[in-house]
Amino acid sequence: MSDDSVRTALRSSARLVIVEAPAGCGKTFQGAAYARETAEELPTGRPLVLTHTHAACSVFSSGTKGCSRRVEIRTIDSVIGSIATAYHAGLGLPADVATWIRSREDGYAEVATKVARIVERYPMIASSLARRYPVVICDEHQDSSADQHAIVMSLLAQGARVRIFADPMQRIFRDKGAGSIVRPWDWEALKSQAHSFEELDVPHRWSKGCSELGAWTLMARASLKAGGKINLQAPRPPSVVVLEAENLAQRSLDYRLSGVPRKGVDSFEKSESSILILTRHNKTARSLRSFFYRRILLWEGHTRSALEQLVDAINCGVGKPGELAAAVTSFLAEVGKGFSPSGFGNVFEQEAQDGCRKARKGKAATIQDLARLLVMEPNHRGVAKLLRRLSELRTTDGAFSEIHIDCHKEFWEAIRLGQFDTADTGLAEITHHRSYSHPEPPPRAISTVHKAKGLECGAVIVMPCDGKTFPDKPDARCLLYVALSRATSRLLMVVSRTNPSPLFTIL
Repeated sequence: MSDDSVRTALRSSARLVIVEAPAGCGKTFQGAAYARETAEELPTGRPLVLTHTHAACSVFSSGTKGCSRRVEIRTIDSVIGSIATAYHAGLGLPADVATWIRSREDGYAEVATKVARIVERYPMIASSLARRYPVVICDEHQDSSADQHAIVMSLLAQGARVRIFADPMQRIFRDKGAGSIVRPWDWEALKSQAHSFEELDVPHRWSKGCSELGAWTLMARASLKAGGKINLQAPRPPSVVVLEAENLAQRSLDYRLSGVPRKGVDSFEKSESSILILTRHNKTARSLRSFFYRRILLWEGHTRSALEQLVDAINCGVGKPGELAAAVTSFLAEVGKGFSPSGFGNVFEQEAQDGCRKARKGKAATIQDLARLLVMEPNHRGVAKLLRRLSELRTTDGAFSEIHIDCHKEFWEAIRLGQFDTADTGLAEITHHRSYSHPEPPPRAISTVHKAKGLECGAVIVMPCDGKTFPDKPDARCLLYVALSRATSRLLMVVSRTNPSPLFTIL
């Protein structure tokens, strides 16, 4: 199959077109080009591009520049949330669906189940959506839950032309829809339903980087997909570097190297002006921030779980300075380091609880001044003022100089809450702005593999590549492939011999 055959299939009259699209093989280019052309041709309505990440929204936004007002680009969660808001009474939900979602452990999955049920029961809802969006382009559909898939299929049933791009080897988000109205959908079964099935297989991502790396990445994908291993003993292109190193950290998910391996990683990192350092776990990403002496920023992506938890705690703690102080301490532990209980947190919380009545000196007096901001305004505005003051102290007071902020955007968004009437209003406005501003990572960034989905970079380091990070499980195979396929020119894998990943042949 070829790019031309995919292009022809997309523009055909076929109702359902399925395209298997490995990373870097032109899926976004094909989807964006089809969206642009369709936007010009549709007599009514406009095409809808459904993604699973805000990073992907950014990429499609760039690909449809010049006609963005005629193409709607949304995450599937946001579309489902909009439907739920419109029909909240019938779904048994409050009018503020976003806040309800945030209050639930699997809020998005629960709402998707409710929306799938109401769409199934009342086809007129899907019919109305299909008239508004006569063409639906689904990006990274392998990450759709059973309920999300059912909602897309309801649009197909009501007359929309549906174009699905997916890659089973990039399924890295688990289906949380425990209450799903349908069984998890099957890729092979979906292919059999398609009026047209095509595959993309030209590694365009590497055309301006390293074509040999692109070919190697597709071979690695084939091995992982077949249940095999990536053979690191076999000849590799010079752009694929393998470094053997053992993690010396004592705490779980931390990372530390020394000696020759450390110099090898540093040499690779310092030679690149644009680089992504990828790992599996959030805690390891935070550890790597320290590993690289905080020279490299964390890519925070779109999700702000610590900020959402802070807002929930503020809502519960209004008028209670002690509870607000505890919430601030927890927030600072999530977005940085140094505001430890022994060094700051315990005294800070006690002062807020006691009302800052005792006379203090030195560092204790400064901590008391912070707590007093909560005593004077025990709400989101007091929290915002406290965080802003703490930011100033980090640069002006030596006693606070060891406090470091890793998640800068999340920290400053917490400060911005003070500009709004309520914490919930502030969170909603900040989230809305972030969704439509399409933020991109800095040129040099540390990220989890999940947050790097949809991104690419000239140079990539994947670390650690050990048995704990990448065991022989389906989700680990997909995560490893997604990580490897982000690099366009150079790739470094830091592998372990004492705890090797079973997905590599290294001996």
